[in-house]
Amino acid sequence: MNGYDSYSEYQPRGYINGYPVYTAYVIVGIYTISMIVAAVLGFAGSSSWFAPLIFDSGRVLNGEVWRVFTYGLINKPSLSFVIDMYMLALFGREVERYFGHKIFLRFWVYLYLITPLLFTLIGLRTPMRFWGETGAFAMFVAFATLYPNAVLMFNILAKWAAVVLVAISALIAMSQQDVIGLTSLFVTTGFAFAYVRAAQGRLTLPSLKLPRRKPKLRVLPDLLPPSSSGDPETVAEMDELLDKIAKSGLSSLSAKERAQLDAARENLLKKSSRDRRT
Repeated sequence: MNGYDSYSEYQPRGYINGYPVYTAYVIVGIYTISMIVAAVLGFAGSSSWFAPLIFDSGRVLNGEVWRVFTYGLINKPSLSFVIDMYMLALFGREVERYFGHKIFLRFWVYLYLITPLLFTLIGLRTPMRFWGETGAFAMFVAFATLYPNAVLMFNILAKWAAVVLVAISALIAMSQQDVIGLTSLFVTTGFAFAYVRAAQGRLTLPSLKLPRRKPKLRVLPDLLPPSSSGDPETVAEMDELLDKIAKSGLSSLSAKERAQLDAARENLLKKSSRDRRT
C-alpha cells in the first residue's frame, strides 16, 4: 500500500482475458499502433502525412503548438524501439504500482512534455527539430530511483545499471555529435530522478523567498512626555530610538535614551488611566 489510503488506486486498470492492464501498457499500445501506422504509410509512400506532427521549434513559435503533443506519435520500426517499449511496460508498471495511477500518469505527462517545452525555449536562439518517444529510458531511471538495490540480469543492481546506461548513451550521443539526443537524455533522466525523490518526500525543491523589509517603528506624539509632545525634533529623536531598538535591540540604548523611553512609557500609562476614568 506504500502508506496510501485508496487501495484501488494501486491495482490494475482492468483485466483482459485475466491479464492485468496498467496505464503503462496503454501508453505502450499507443506507441506501438503509431509505429505500425508509420510503417504502413511509409510502405505506401505516404510518409509525408507525418510532417505536420514533427516537433519543430520554429513552427511551434509561429503558432503550431500541437507539435509539442504529437511528436511522440512518429516511431519507426527498430530494435531500439522494441527495447524502449519493453522498458516502458516493465518498469513503468512497477512505478505505477508504487505511486498509483494518478501520480504515474502525471509523471508521464510531465516527462512527455519537458523535452519539447525546453526545446521551444532553446528554439528562440537555435532551431530544434525531432520526433519519436523520448521517455522510456527515463522510466527505467525512475524505477532504479525507487528500487536502487533491485537485482536485474547478471546480478547487476538497478542503480548501477542506470548509471552505466546513462553514461554509455551519453557517450554514444557525443560521438555522433547528437546534441538533441544528449540534451533530451539528461533532461528526461534528471527529471525522472528528481520527480521520484520529490514524490517520496526525500527532495525539497528550493523556494524563493525575498527578504521583507520591516516597517520602521514610529512613535505617536501623544505618547511622549507632555513637555515634548508637540516638539517635532523630539518626535524625530524618538523615531530614531525605535529604529535603533529594531536593529540592535533594547540593550544598545544609552542611559539617557532609556530615560526618554521610560518617560514616554509613563506618559502612556497616565493617558491610559485617564481614558479609563472618563
